[in-house]
Amino acid sequence: MVHCLIIGAAGMLGAGLAKRLIEDGAIAGKAVSRLTLFDIAVPSTLPEGGKVVVEFEAGDISSPETAERLVATRPDVIFHLAAIVSGEAERDFDKGYRINLDGTRHLFDAVRKAHEADGYYPRVVFTSSLAVFGSPLPDVIDDDYIITPRSSYGTQKAIGELLLADYSRRGFFDGIGIRLPTICIRPGKPNAAASGFFSNILREPLAGLPATLPVEPSVRHWFASPRAAIGFIAHAAAVDGALLKERRNMTMPGVSATVADEIEALRAIAGDDAVKLIRQEIDPAIVAIISTWPKAFEASQAEKLGFKADQSFEAIIQAYLEDYAPKAEKQA
Repeated sequence: MVHCLIIGAAGMLGAGLAKRLIEDGAIAGKAVSRLTLFDIAVPSTLPEGGKVVVEFEAGDISSPETAERLVATRPDVIFHLAAIVSGEAERDFDKGYRINLDGTRHLFDAVRKAHEADGYYPRVVFTSSLAVFGSPLPDVIDDDYIITPRSSYGTQKAIGELLLADYSRRGFFDGIGIRLPTICIRPGKPNAAASGFFSNILREPLAGLPATLPVEPSVRHWFASPRAAIGFIAHAAAVDGALLKERRNMTMPGVSATVADEIEALRAIAGDDAVKLIRQEIDPAIVAIISTWPKAFEASQAEKLGFKADQSFEAIIQAYLEDYAPKAEKQA
């Protein structure tokens, strides 16, 4: 029987992961008996657990006391998804470091102290970001390329990766860090992420609403659907730690596409009328951030370990329509 803790459970990926764990009822071949969901505030709706005991806790992950309280229940698997997104971390330096770095360090230290007290040894899944890579970059980045962040958010995630590798090396926990592609299409309203427009230019036109494109159509990036990203996170809990060896952090497979490719995929699925709702309005601040980001990866390690990506950008749009658009229509 497995007790799972999701930190950042009110977010899109956290909520989707909770739903998947409840539906599957198992992880890494073992039944999930208890699911603790944690975030800064309790969401308006909680998932029905069925046979899984579901509890929600609210608090500030940047507080050492909060981390120790969560670890005191000795969860077998800890999913650390909580973070301040890229654009907000760049605008609010203190907040970004407090949540993204201090929160991660406090969590890892709480696990270390529990390990030293009674041998506690959980699997820790840490969601990192492509922002750990910064220009100048090759067109395709392989698993041996060094991390060179060019943003505060990327730096915070890179430090988190190094901490996870070191705490795992020291035997405090069995950690795995996964660098998620940019998630597209994100459901709901636009957030403060610099990458938000990648979703906005598809989500809004699919709903018959206008959208702004702040960069040139030639911009290329690395993508995954929410469905694929949730699959990555769940699979990370099941990977044999012995297979990771010294490489505790890895880039997830994805789809490399330009903004123009996105738009053509939208046209193929929703027609010209949807594409006409996109208006280009260059934002120099967004252009500056995106220009330092990678375009494509050769994610060999992750693929060998069984992580599976979307097959195309059309598949990414279709996954959004199947998983989120019908619900949005029912709520309208």
